[in-house]
Amino acid sequence: MNGKTNRGNVSRRNLLKFGAGAIGTGVLTAGLGSKLVLPEPALAENNITPDQALQSLIQGNRRFVRGKSSHLHQDLKDLRTVAKTQKPFATILSCADSRVPSEIIFDQGFGDLFVCRVAGNVVTNEETGSIEFGTSVLGSKLLMVMGHKRCGAVSATLKGASVPGKIGSLIDAIKPALSRGEGLDKDPLEAAVKANVLLQVENLKASPVISHLITEGKLKVVGGYFDLDTGSVTLVS
Repeated sequence: MNGKTNRGNVSRRNLLKFGAGAIGTGVLTAGLGSKLVLPEPALAENNITPDQALQSLIQGNRRFVRGKSSHLHQDLKDLRTVAKTQKPFATILSCADSRVPSEIIFDQGFGDLFVCRVAGNVVTNEETGSIEFGTSVLGSKLLMVMGHKRCGAVSATLKGASVPGKIGSLIDAIKPALSRGEGLDKDPLEAAVKANVLLQVENLKASPVISHLITEGKLKVVGGYFDLDTGSVTLVS
């Protein structure tokens, strides 16, 4: 295990060579040279920069899309390594949809990601508190709000569906995004999903805890869109 950890630390030093300029605002799996292979963060470590954390997600999604997932940090021995402590390098707010498992999409494993999931990837007080914990206490360097193609919660909001119980609270949280999505995309649902991502990003940035981390350069906040058909994640801006 020590040998593996040492290799991970060396990989982090190598990763410092890559600057923010390599990060675009388009497809996560595009824009990088075909020979560029970024090292992965060491298990239970997050002593990297926000831009490097995003690079790690880029590389992981690229492996997944190509069918080359390395299944990092997914063995029982890896679980035992992080059983007493965790230092996830990224925090992700995603939809509760069963087809959107962040660890698989980004080819990560135990201890790598701090994931909050709720239908429509909406920001509630509880989600905000959890994310504040993941970023300020656990030290995640990247925060991504990730929506996805054919999101049922956003679709129901677009249709003005009548829903039972507390489901309506999700629709109320998404409604403000609908007007923002008009004209953004030929597909009204896709446009609404992306507009909702941006709205929830804004909501999270309103947190004094998160905004302080951003100001200090300790955290990067981005929006993402997961394509269920291709497996790729694009940055939303």
